[in-house]
Amino acid sequence: MMRKIVGISAVIAFTLAISGCASLNQPSTPNAAVTSTSQREYHQVIDLSGRLSVRYQQDGKEQAVHGSFTWSQTSDHTIVTVLSPLGQTLATIDITPQQSTLHQAGQPLRTAADVDMLTAQTLGWPLPIAGLRDWLQGFGADANGKRFNLSPASDSSASNITTADHWLLQYVGWQTVDGSSGIAGSYPKRIDLSRNTEQAGQVAIRIVIDSAQAH
Repeated sequence: MMRKIVGISAVIAFTLAISGCASLNQPSTPNAAVTSTSQREYHQVIDLSGRLSVRYQQDGKEQAVHGSFTWSQTSDHTIVTVLSPLGQTLATIDITPQQSTLHQAGQPLRTAADVDMLTAQTLGWPLPIAGLRDWLQGFGADANGKRFNLSPASDSSASNITTADHWLLQYVGWQTVDGSSGIAGSYPKRIDLSRNTEQAGQVAIRIVIDSAQAH
Protein backbone atom coordinates (compact mmCIF):
# COMPACT_ATOMS: atom_id res chain seq x y z
CA MET A 1 0.00 0.00 0.00
CA MET A 2 2.95 2.28 -0.49
CA ARG A 3 2.29 4.53 -3.51
CA LYS A 4 3.26 8.14 -3.82
CA ILE A 5 0.30 10.52 -3.63
CA VAL A 6 0.51 12.84 -6.59
CA GLY A 7 -1.17 16.22 -6.93
CA ILE A 8 -3.48 18.27 -4.80
CA SER A 9 -6.57 16.33 -5.90
CA ALA A 10 -5.05 13.05 -4.76
CA VAL A 11 -4.14 14.57 -1.41
CA ILE A 12 -7.67 15.84 -0.99
CA ALA A 13 -8.98 12.44 -2.03
CA PHE A 14 -6.82 10.87 0.60
CA THR A 15 -7.99 13.41 3.11
CA LEU A 16 -11.57 12.73 2.28
CA ALA A 17 -11.25 9.07 2.61
CA ILE A 18 -10.77 9.06 6.25
CA SER A 19 -12.64 12.08 7.09
CA GLY A 20 -15.49 12.38 4.74
CA CYS A 21 -18.72 13.57 6.44
CA ALA A 22 -21.51 16.08 6.35
CA SER A 23 -21.50 18.83 8.92
CA LEU A 24 -20.89 17.01 12.14
CA ASN A 25 -24.00 15.50 13.62
CA GLN A 26 -23.98 13.90 17.04
CA PRO A 27 -23.87 10.12 16.70
CA SER A 28 -27.30 8.56 16.60
CA THR A 29 -26.07 5.69 18.78
CA PRO A 30 -26.17 6.52 22.50
CA ASN A 31 -22.94 6.38 24.47
CA ALA A 32 -23.99 3.32 26.38
CA ALA A 33 -25.88 1.55 23.61
CA VAL A 34 -25.34 -2.20 23.88
CA THR A 35 -27.25 -5.28 22.80
CA SER A 36 -27.84 -8.31 24.95
CA THR A 37 -26.18 -10.53 22.36
CA SER A 38 -23.01 -8.61 21.48
CA GLN A 39 -22.49 -6.51 24.65
CA ARG A 40 -20.66 -3.90 22.60
CA GLU A 41 -20.62 -0.28 23.69
CA TYR A 42 -20.51 2.80 21.47
CA HIS A 43 -17.94 5.42 22.58
CA GLN A 44 -18.63 9.04 21.70
CA VAL A 45 -15.15 10.06 22.87
CA ILE A 46 -12.49 7.97 21.13
CA ASP A 47 -9.13 8.16 19.36
CA LEU A 48 -8.38 5.86 16.43
CA SER A 49 -5.44 5.32 14.14
CA GLY A 50 -4.85 3.04 11.20
CA ARG A 51 -4.28 2.67 7.47
CA LEU A 52 -6.44 3.23 4.43
CA SER A 53 -6.53 2.88 0.69
CA VAL A 54 -8.84 4.55 -1.81
CA ARG A 55 -9.60 3.50 -5.40
CA TYR A 56 -11.57 5.64 -7.83
CA GLN A 57 -11.63 6.81 -11.45
CA GLN A 58 -10.44 10.13 -12.81
CA ASP A 59 -10.67 11.07 -16.49
CA GLY A 60 -11.45 7.46 -17.28
CA LYS A 61 -8.32 6.16 -15.53
CA GLU A 62 -8.03 4.12 -12.36
CA GLN A 63 -6.51 6.03 -9.45
CA ALA A 64 -5.33 4.78 -6.06
CA VAL A 65 -4.01 6.46 -2.95
CA HIS A 66 -2.64 4.87 0.22
CA GLY A 67 -1.45 5.99 3.62
CA SER A 68 -2.43 6.25 7.29
CA PHE A 69 -4.67 8.37 9.47
CA THR A 70 -5.52 9.44 12.99
CA TRP A 71 -9.09 10.14 14.07
CA SER A 72 -10.00 11.93 17.32
CA GLN A 73 -13.65 12.56 18.19
CA THR A 74 -15.83 13.86 21.01
CA SER A 75 -19.61 14.24 21.02
CA ASP A 76 -19.45 17.36 18.82
CA HIS A 77 -15.94 17.60 17.40
CA THR A 78 -13.82 15.47 15.09
CA ILE A 79 -10.22 16.01 14.01
CA VAL A 80 -8.71 13.82 11.31
CA THR A 81 -5.08 13.87 10.26
CA VAL A 82 -4.00 12.25 7.00
CA LEU A 83 -0.43 11.00 6.68
CA SER A 84 1.65 9.89 3.73
CA PRO A 85 3.20 6.41 3.66
CA LEU A 86 6.38 8.06 5.03
CA GLY A 87 4.51 9.65 7.93
CA GLN A 88 4.32 13.23 6.63
CA THR A 89 1.16 15.18 7.48
CA LEU A 90 -0.72 15.75 4.25
CA ALA A 91 -3.92 17.29 5.56
CA THR A 92 -5.88 18.02 8.71
CA ILE A 93 -9.66 18.20 8.80
CA ASP A 94 -11.42 19.86 11.74
CA ILE A 95 -15.18 19.32 11.96
CA THR A 96 -17.65 20.99 14.33
CA PRO A 97 -21.42 21.52 14.11
CA GLN A 98 -20.76 25.07 12.88
CA GLN A 99 -18.21 24.46 10.13
CA SER A 100 -15.57 22.19 8.67
CA THR A 101 -12.05 23.24 7.74
CA LEU A 102 -9.43 21.48 5.65
CA HIS A 103 -5.78 22.50 5.99
CA GLN A 104 -2.85 21.48 3.82
CA ALA A 105 0.69 22.75 4.14
CA GLY A 106 1.30 25.56 1.68
CA GLN A 107 -2.35 25.78 0.62
CA PRO A 108 -5.14 28.23 1.58
CA LEU A 109 -7.41 27.09 4.38
CA ARG A 110 -10.67 25.70 3.00
CA THR A 111 -13.85 26.18 5.03
CA ALA A 112 -17.49 25.15 4.60
CA ALA A 113 -20.53 24.47 6.73
CA ASP A 114 -20.77 20.97 5.22
CA VAL A 115 -17.62 18.88 4.99
CA ASP A 116 -19.14 16.61 2.32
CA MET A 117 -19.70 19.65 0.16
CA LEU A 118 -16.24 20.97 0.98
CA THR A 119 -14.54 17.80 -0.17
CA ALA A 120 -16.86 17.03 -3.08
CA GLN A 121 -16.29 20.48 -4.57
CA THR A 122 -12.55 19.85 -4.44
CA LEU A 123 -12.44 16.21 -5.47
CA GLY A 124 -15.72 15.53 -7.29
CA TRP A 125 -16.83 12.34 -5.53
CA PRO A 126 -18.72 11.70 -2.27
CA LEU A 127 -17.45 10.22 0.99
CA PRO A 128 -19.49 9.28 4.09
CA ILE A 129 -17.72 11.10 6.93
CA ALA A 130 -20.78 11.51 9.15
CA GLY A 131 -21.48 7.80 8.81
CA LEU A 132 -17.93 6.88 9.75
CA ARG A 133 -18.46 8.22 13.27
CA ASP A 134 -20.71 5.20 13.81
CA TRP A 135 -19.36 2.77 11.23
CA LEU A 136 -15.80 2.78 12.52
CA GLN A 137 -17.17 1.23 15.72
CA GLY A 138 -19.52 -1.26 14.01
CA PHE A 139 -22.71 0.73 14.64
CA GLY A 140 -25.09 2.54 12.28
CA ALA A 141 -28.33 2.25 10.34
CA ASP A 142 -29.13 0.40 7.11
CA ALA A 143 -31.08 1.62 4.09
CA ASN A 144 -34.37 0.94 5.89
CA GLY A 145 -33.34 2.93 8.94
CA LYS A 146 -32.84 -0.18 11.07
CA ARG A 147 -30.09 0.24 13.65
CA PHE A 148 -27.25 -2.29 13.76
CA ASN A 149 -24.60 -3.19 16.31
CA LEU A 150 -22.32 -5.76 14.72
CA SER A 151 -19.91 -8.24 16.27
CA PRO A 152 -17.84 -11.19 15.06
CA ALA A 153 -20.87 -13.35 15.89
CA SER A 154 -22.97 -11.53 13.28
CA ASP A 155 -23.69 -13.71 10.26
CA SER A 156 -22.10 -12.81 6.94
CA SER A 157 -25.25 -11.23 5.52
CA ALA A 158 -25.58 -8.93 8.54
CA SER A 159 -21.97 -7.83 8.08
CA ASN A 160 -22.70 -6.62 4.53
CA ILE A 161 -24.88 -3.55 4.90
CA THR A 162 -26.27 -1.06 2.39
CA THR A 163 -26.92 2.38 3.84
CA ALA A 164 -29.53 4.99 2.92
CA ASP A 165 -26.91 6.89 0.91
CA HIS A 166 -26.04 3.73 -1.09
CA TRP A 167 -22.73 2.82 0.52
CA LEU A 168 -22.04 -0.90 0.87
CA LEU A 169 -20.27 -1.63 4.17
CA GLN A 170 -18.41 -4.90 4.60
CA TYR A 171 -16.95 -5.77 8.01
CA VAL A 172 -14.13 -8.03 6.91
CA GLY A 173 -12.12 -8.46 10.11
CA TRP A 174 -12.39 -8.05 13.89
CA GLN A 175 -9.92 -7.77 16.75
CA THR A 176 -10.13 -8.48 20.48
CA VAL A 177 -9.40 -5.63 22.89
CA ASP A 178 -8.47 -6.40 26.51
CA GLY A 179 -10.02 -3.35 28.16
CA SER A 180 -6.82 -1.45 28.95
CA SER A 181 -7.69 1.07 26.21
CA GLY A 182 -11.14 1.73 27.65
CA ILE A 183 -12.63 -0.74 25.16
CA ALA A 184 -13.36 -4.35 26.02
CA GLY A 185 -14.28 -7.24 23.76
CA SER A 186 -14.47 -7.20 19.98
CA TYR A 187 -13.80 -4.20 17.77
CA PRO A 188 -13.71 -3.74 13.97
CA LYS A 189 -10.29 -4.34 12.41
CA ARG A 190 -11.02 -3.92 8.70
CA ILE A 191 -13.96 -2.22 7.00
CA ASP A 192 -14.47 -2.04 3.23
CA LEU A 193 -16.75 0.65 1.79
CA SER A 194 -17.87 0.91 -1.83
CA ARG A 195 -20.31 2.93 -3.88
CA ASN A 196 -20.91 3.61 -7.57
CA THR A 197 -20.78 7.35 -8.28
CA GLU A 198 -21.36 9.57 -11.29
CA GLN A 199 -18.30 11.65 -10.45
CA ALA A 200 -15.67 8.94 -10.01
CA GLY A 201 -17.14 5.61 -11.07
CA GLN A 202 -16.81 2.84 -8.53
CA VAL A 203 -15.26 4.25 -5.36
CA ALA A 204 -13.75 1.77 -2.92
CA ILE A 205 -12.25 2.56 0.48
CA ARG A 206 -10.46 0.07 2.71
CA ILE A 207 -9.90 1.05 6.34
CA VAL A 208 -7.72 -0.93 8.74
CA ILE A 209 -7.90 0.12 12.39
CA ASP A 210 -4.61 -0.49 14.22
CA SER A 211 -5.42 1.13 17.57
CA ALA A 212 -8.42 2.48 19.46
CA GLN A 213 -8.50 4.36 22.77
CA ALA A 214 -11.79 5.31 24.43
CA HIS A 215 -12.04 8.03 27.08
